Amino acid sequence: MSTSRPAITDVQSKPLSNTSLGYKIKRDRYLLLMVLPCVLYYIIFKYVPIFGIAIAFKDYNMYKGVFASNWVGFKYFRMFFDSPDFFPIIRNTFLLGFYKLLFGFPAPIILALLINEVRNSFYKRFVQTVSYLPHFISNVVVAGIVVMFLSPSSGMVNRLLEMFGMDKINFMVEASWFRTIYVTSDIWQHVGWGIIIYLAALTAIDPQLYEASRIDGANRWQQTLHITLPGIAPAIVILLILDIGKIIEIGFEKVYLLSSPVTYETADILSTYVYRTGLANGNYSYATAIDLFTGIISFIFIIGANQISKKVSEHSIW
Repeated sequence: MSTSRPAITDVQSKPLSNTSLGYKIKRDRYLLLMVLPCVLYYIIFKYVPIFGIAIAFKDYNMYKGVFASNWVGFKYFRMFFDSPDFFPIIRNTFLLGFYKLLFGFPAPIILALLINEVRNSFYKRFVQTVSYLPHFISNVVVAGIVVMFLSPSSGMVNRLLEMFGMDKINFMVEASWFRTIYVTSDIWQHVGWGIIIYLAALTAIDPQLYEASRIDGANRWQQTLHITLPGIAPAIVILLILDIGKIIEIGFEKVYLLSSPVTYETADILSTYVYRTGLANGNYSYATAIDLFTGIISFIFIIGANQISKKVSEHSIW
């Protein structure tokens, strides 16, 4: 009695479907390679160190390590909230971030609209280049330029004051001038980057809209109000939400370089306070607790701004 066996057939691999993950990876492999360094940067320097927030809840001892150190719960958070430095530091940080948002956020929008009206292409490119160059200057150099310009003996600003018969001002030791100096220098340094973003958004506006508005008799101001601004509204809203999330995350470098103990009344913010308590004084748990508190507040700000934007407009990050 013979038993029949099923015929053995060659199984050929089928080509990948256009909707399969493997096909998409193969199709976009060069783009993925280009974005890989950015992804690795965030994984290594942003996500991997997250486990270090455990230090905020422990009495950290570098000889014992993070996991062997004693657990103290919210001890250092309560210590910070009860500290006499809490309200002055929060006030300084919030005011500095608020002034930066109030004066720094509209600046690139206004300049982008003005540059967009320029018809001389050479002059337009020249202004863009000059405004964008400070973005590549390090904070150390920017702080040095600010100190040089505001020097009471040879600074250009004090020389101008002297020419108009006014008394010289030692700006760098006057606490009342610190916020003005910081916000002004920050606008000068970063306004060019914002201009490029908004000019790129302006290129996406349909030129036929302007032609139709001119036929209807609209002037340049009306075109800006009813076509240009609504056209770049998505970019404005997204950048505004991101900037609101960074109100209390003021950069450490420039504040540290421009401030001194005599200006701590207005210049001492969360990041400089964390530096002094954590690295200078070696109180790592206390500094980590303050930094975690800063991150939580920033997260609440950006979530709140996004939710408000969803309700009052059609644009949001997610």
